Amino acid sequence: MNRRDIIAGAGALAVAAAVPARAATAAYGSKRPPISARRFTSKAVEAEIRAVKARIADPELAWMFENCYPNTLDTTVKLSSIDGKPDAFVITGDIDALWLRDSSAQMQTYVHLAPRDADLRRVFHGLIQRQARCILIDSYANAFMEDPTARSSLGAVSDKTEMKPGVAERKWEIDSLCYPMRLAHSYWTATRDTAPFDALWAQGMARAVATFREQQRKEGPGPYHFQRVDPSPTETLMLGGYGAPTRKVGLIHSMFRPSDDATVLPFLIPSNLFAVSALRMLAQVQQEARGDTAAARDCLALAAEVEAALVAHGRMPDGQGGTVWAYEADGFGNALFMDDANVPSLCGLALLGAADRADPLFRRTAALAWSPRNPFFFEGSAAQGIGGPHVGLDMIWPMSIMVHARNSDDDAVVRQCLRWLKTTHAGTGFMHESFHKDDPAKFTRPWFA
Repeated sequence: MNRRDIIAGAGALAVAAAVPARAATAAYGSKRPPISARRFTSKAVEAEIRAVKARIADPELAWMFENCYPNTLDTTVKLSSIDGKPDAFVITGDIDALWLRDSSAQMQTYVHLAPRDADLRRVFHGLIQRQARCILIDSYANAFMEDPTARSSLGAVSDKTEMKPGVAERKWEIDSLCYPMRLAHSYWTATRDTAPFDALWAQGMARAVATFREQQRKEGPGPYHFQRVDPSPTETLMLGGYGAPTRKVGLIHSMFRPSDDATVLPFLIPSNLFAVSALRMLAQVQQEARGDTAAARDCLALAAEVEAALVAHGRMPDGQGGTVWAYEADGFGNALFMDDANVPSLCGLALLGAADRADPLFRRTAALAWSPRNPFFFEGSAAQGIGGPHVGLDMIWPMSIMVHARNSDDDAVVRQCLRWLKTTHAGTGFMHESFHKDDPAKFTRPWFA
């Protein structure tokens, strides 16, 4: 197993074999809940923890890995059944709601273990089915309640949009539909298990693809609009809730970013690139797991159309004589360069399979995003990294450091990233949503699964 295999299989912390060992100054006690209080336990995951931990030379990193890796299963999975089929509701941590993006990303790190564990496959089966049911409730929503008849328990209940029962928040984000496609593909290719991919799932995926087409807005503004009474401009949309003007060029409008912040220009390029790759992943599942050639063909046609529009309208000059992917664009020739830590990001395209790591365009884009050219790139005494407007300036998100490590073939870069992660957990043994660039004790969300 090489360094990149370890990263892909067990998260960035597992690469700690690249970090020199140092003597432990104190015993590192487990931060996991007692066995009796864990929501779900997988024998395969427990074996993976033991195997990876044995390869980590640094005791603090080994301790952090053991705390972090199983946290989703330990604390956020609610496993039950609906109509005799598995149901898994996966919350984000300290918010008792299921985000389509977060639940997919949280479970993605275990998918390679699913072939070894029937109980773990039941969780994947349940989550894939739950996500399809959520999409069928409202394909424009990003977060959902466990009870599909419940009103939102969040402040979103008063948003000026069509808030249906079962919806926790209704911010339209392209990636909310891409992540379930990617998770389904990962599960299918790992297991070849057809069980989750029934008629209900197919109906949910058909609705997701139709939503992408609606948000190309070729035939008018479409059904989605959103406004929120909030002092922050990142929480609402202009022009009656439809967002900034665009020229309809075949790109998909995303009114919010994966940070849940409003876009400035509605063509969010990383999310459109993710849509291209996710549609192709979905086509493979439709064809191989269901034998649905028509659905697969529809996915591939839309992916090709969006890809052509990205080539024509998604790039911009880098100011150094080259070209990079824009972060946002509007089809009129206007473009915004920045990056946000939340994935899909420009830096995170290769992680998602939305760009080739070796592609010169991606390499230039990621390098520029990890530089002062990006207004949300922060350098401090504690670390370097990318944040975003969601929690304010000078706040670095650890996920950006992990992505930066994955993008590098330089052991020194990976080693430095691991040092930053190790020295910014503020004694908690967990990765947080974000931390201050000069003071790791100032962090957001102690429970961020």
